[in-house]
Amino acid sequence: APAGLRLGYLPQAFPHDPHLTLDNLLGQVGGNLAHLENQLGELAQALAHDPGRETLQIAYDQALTRLNQANPGRVHTILASLGLAGIPGQQRVGTLSGGQKTRLALALALLNNPDLLLLDEPTNHLDISMIEWLEAWLDSFSGGILFVSHDRTFIDRVATKVLNLDPHTQTLREYPGGYSDYLAIYHSERDKQWSAWRDQVYEVRRMRQDIARTREQANWVERNTTPRQPGVRRYAKKVARKAKSREKKLDRYLAAADRVEKPTRSWQMKLDFAQPAHLGQQVLTLEGLAVGYPGRDPLLSNLNLDIQAGQRVVLTGPNGCGKTTLLRTIAGQLAPCAGRVHLGHSVRLGYMSQEQEQLDPQHSALAMLQRVAPLNETDARSFLHFFLFSGDDALRPGRDLSFGERARLSLALLVAAGCNFLILDEPINHLDIPSRSRFEEALAQFEGTILAVVHDRYFIQQFATDLWLAGSGQIETRILRDSTDD
Repeated sequence: APAGLRLGYLPQAFPHDPHLTLDNLLGQVGGNLAHLENQLGELAQALAHDPGRETLQIAYDQALTRLNQANPGRVHTILASLGLAGIPGQQRVGTLSGGQKTRLALALALLNNPDLLLLDEPTNHLDISMIEWLEAWLDSFSGGILFVSHDRTFIDRVATKVLNLDPHTQTLREYPGGYSDYLAIYHSERDKQWSAWRDQVYEVRRMRQDIARTREQANWVERNTTPRQPGVRRYAKKVARKAKSREKKLDRYLAAADRVEKPTRSWQMKLDFAQPAHLGQQVLTLEGLAVGYPGRDPLLSNLNLDIQAGQRVVLTGPNGCGKTTLLRTIAGQLAPCAGRVHLGHSVRLGYMSQEQEQLDPQHSALAMLQRVAPLNETDARSFLHFFLFSGDDALRPGRDLSFGERARLSLALLVAAGCNFLILDEPINHLDIPSRSRFEEALAQFEGTILAVVHDRYFIQQFATDLWLAGSGQIETRILRDSTDD
């Protein structure tokens, strides 16, 4: 990296103590203003006496950067530009919404006035309006941006080039354009590689068959002639030499630098929902439902909605509007503030929470699976293998699993339980793009009914038959396509 390059880093998860107030956090990040001014003055005096000392110059530059970060006016300007000026300084950062936390983390990254932003899954936990805001903001950012994302629409709208990390060779390959451009080039190259490899396999098979025929011809002459037929024997030796020459040619062909390797197949999550139990036409009915928490005003109220068998409904809306609260109420984890939730006859509900609280931190993936499905250890391990849990991974306790591993395990438990009505809260957060694609394919084959909170616009376009738009305490419904068309 060039000397003096300033970096701004946005981590995947909000890394700060949730009990800190906004003022406390900004003070910690920026440092005490008076202390920094004194430190800068001391370093300036030291440099005046020893101007050629490189370590002093570096320390002075670092102190000056921290002082700029701590400047209250600059901090306020950055917060205002990200829509955070209205947050009280005494509010605890743990009470902020997911979108506010992401914007605050971005503000902290910008305090360094970075030349390059490093963003790790910046769209996680953001609603669609916030993702679109982030896209517009990044478009106006004058520096460089390097980001990790599994949001295909976001990549298309933000990226000017894509770096693909090959899991087999551990190498990076650059592709111009966004995700759609990368995918078109990648698939075209893979198709050409498969075609060239198949041609190569055919040629190797042809050469080996030719060698075998030539060798057999020489052997036949050797077996069926006598020493009194020297001309024929000489011909047999000539044929044998020809076979040997062709073997060497085959060896050179196989060792050639331009030999085409067989394309590798990535180990991807295999997700096949079992045939669900028969459902009646009416799966879910909400009658005058209000949802929220005791002692507070309801987040959503007077909901009169229903879901029919086969519908795939996406619930979307701003962060904090009550989407997760509604799902938890339907799943029976929260009592309604008013009204009722009615599940249809023979409904077997499966709920996947955003934070995967249903996973036991003390027990292994293997033990959790065997609790929901009558599988012996061998069958359970094989089942988990479909979800990318191999070997001892199946024995690790839930607390040691990564975000992505927890998401995959949650999906595995839903599949094993044979549910026919799935309630999914951000089911594809922390899934890589191949796993997201595989999940979409599985949902397309699933014959049950689904209600999901999703903010991935590509996923919504591929998956949803209906939209429930939450906001201002109400839900507006919108039909995207007939559920009987799939």
